[in-house]
Amino acid sequence: MTETVTNWAGNITYAAKELHRPRTPDALRSLVAESARVRVLGSGHSFNEIAEPGPDGTLLSIAALPPEFDVDTAARTVRVSGGVRYAELARRVDAHGLALPNMASLPHISVAGSVATGTHGSGVGNGSLASAVREVEIVTADGSTVTIARGDARFDGAVTSLGALGVVTSLTLDLEPAFEVEQYVFTELPLAGLDFETVAASAYSVSLFTDWREPRFGQVWLKRRTDQPPADFPWATPATVALHPVPGMPAVNTTEQLGVAGPWHERLPHFRAEFTPSSGAELQSEYLLPRSAAVDALNAVDGIRETVAGVLQICEVRTIAADAQWMSPSYGRDTVALHFTWIEDTERVLPVVRRLEEALDAFDARPHWGKVFTTPAQVLRGRYPRLGDFAALARDLDPEGKFANPFVQNIFGD
Repeated sequence: MTETVTNWAGNITYAAKELHRPRTPDALRSLVAESARVRVLGSGHSFNEIAEPGPDGTLLSIAALPPEFDVDTAARTVRVSGGVRYAELARRVDAHGLALPNMASLPHISVAGSVATGTHGSGVGNGSLASAVREVEIVTADGSTVTIARGDARFDGAVTSLGALGVVTSLTLDLEPAFEVEQYVFTELPLAGLDFETVAASAYSVSLFTDWREPRFGQVWLKRRTDQPPADFPWATPATVALHPVPGMPAVNTTEQLGVAGPWHERLPHFRAEFTPSSGAELQSEYLLPRSAAVDALNAVDGIRETVAGVLQICEVRTIAADAQWMSPSYGRDTVALHFTWIEDTERVLPVVRRLEEALDAFDARPHWGKVFTTPAQVLRGRYPRLGDFAALARDLDPEGKFANPFVQNIFGD
């Protein structure tokens, strides 16, 4: 490539032969049909080589395609182009008096990339971002377009797709009436005696934060819908000033706290949409496991907390409802997610990641597809019951493996 392209964190520099940013759908289809190997670069918020097409491949960004926002207020749906970021989508949807059921902590990520990797928000009743998808439009290897909707036997394999099926050019998402949210932060929740199920269900969305320097959660963020009962949280102390999840960081870019009600899209993320994050001086890992194992898993991490704390900025614990998508880390089980934001030092972080994976191995942990992990492929294959069906779908839509890369091939066992 004539330009150096990295991911958001800067820990991955892409080795692709060329980067293309087509500006029209026809140009996109022609480019895909003429290329031997293609991977799509979303907003770059992955921390591994999932988007790397290799030195002979084409890295493709769809961010320059004309954005589409087709809101159907009667059906409560929106058809949105895949390169759009959630912050802009949320504003457009809210202007019609509608809402997405949930959002990730950072609203700057692209819709297609988030859905393809199983990215999620939080809440015992809230599925991953992909759970809102009702239809997906994909440009396949020969440049043709296929649309796969709910009811199609392929649908549960086509949404969380790891980019292995083609270029997702648009998605249709379910919406609901707009709502307001109040955000409260509590401090110093002990790990000992934690009633995780009750804590996780105490608001519409709940996040627990710890630096693992002590067996406690320094902060708990509760996001309460104002059309639901008041949040009752007697186990910790209410914060009296706004806080950043990472201790010592200024709270200026976090979404408003202290119980001030506001639109759903200005409270469900942790960070403000108008705050544009620069390249992050961090690495991230995340492991998703059965929610029923939450306390045992947290105790397992506590058993190695001195090892973890040495390279950790913050750990966030969230919940996600079960879904039916074959390659979703929340497939078939109500889930707890343990997210780790590490320092920017791969050499020091990777040994800790391996040790953490050993501690969580007994809980059938599935790593987030876009984060740093070292879980062996043969282990991953055993944790996705529908992996064989997904591999067959990829062969059907992409028989020559145009959208495969070493990351995907390793998972398939090719």
